Amino acid sequence: MIEQAKSFFIKCRRVWHILKKPSRKEFQTISKVSAIGIGIVGAIGFAISLLMKVFV
Repeated sequence: MIEQAKSFFIKCRRVWHILKKPSRKEFQTISKVSAIGIGIVGAIGFAISLLMKVFV
């Protein structure tokens, strides 16, 4: 059990060292795509709720 935890933390540290801070343009792109996705999911949910109120 201790050996598995040690191995996990070694892998986490390796990933942490590979990571880099996103540039401003990357961050803006990710933010836009996320906002669009949230908007689409919200619109679908709203449409489903309207359909449920009309037909039920």
